[in-house]
Amino acid sequence: MNKDVVIALDFKNAEETFKFLDKFANEERKPFVKVGMELFYAEGSPIVRELKARGHKIFLDLKLCDIPNTVNHAMKILSELGVDITNLHCFGTIEMMKAAVEGLTRPDGTRPLLIGVTQLTSTSEQRMQEELLINATLPETVVKYAQNAKAAGLDGVVCSPLEARMVKDACGEDFIALTPGIRFADGDKGDQVRVTTPEKAREIGSDYIVVGRAITAAADPVAAYKRCVKEFLGE
Repeated sequence: MNKDVVIALDFKNAEETFKFLDKFANEERKPFVKVGMELFYAEGSPIVRELKARGHKIFLDLKLCDIPNTVNHAMKILSELGVDITNLHCFGTIEMMKAAVEGLTRPDGTRPLLIGVTQLTSTSEQRMQEELLINATLPETVVKYAQNAKAAGLDGVVCSPLEARMVKDACGEDFIALTPGIRFADGDKGDQVRVTTPEKAREIGSDYIVVGRAITAAADPVAAYKRCVKEFLGE
């Protein structure tokens, strides 16, 4: 299974995005990038196509969650964009996730990787229990959602790096654990609660790590990216 560092392109428009990516113009390694809600809602599918044209692999992070029929039809549209990974919320039920897989699969049988969000890394166990009325522990909830995702035919889940090993133990080593909540040991946690370092994420079992401000807000983003790659992939 391929492992990689994914840079979160949390910018408000295409101009800011490409100004940032231009810093990597002379680099042999084209970063794997994440396009989230803010950027996609601002620029739509053209920015995805432009990023692909520039040679980037893309994680389209839209976290779909709706009735199965709606998600099915939305995934059919996303399947045409050529992204490498996309996602949905696991709490939409197994039925919704199965409908998503069906919609994402192209006539020739190919599709992007599809992963499910378990619990956001900004969510603590206390908030989950008190505000969402989920009485299980946070690790138990994450593992159950991951098992549901596997049963629905998904390729993996988004989870905190702190839960990646539990997901692997429950669903198998080939089941993808994509983990946000990555910070350097000397960095700021920001608004995320369940975080760890690139090196620790590798040790725990993350397959992909998503890194945002630790790279995008760094004084030297290219150097920060290379540091992250070295710590996570050993390159």
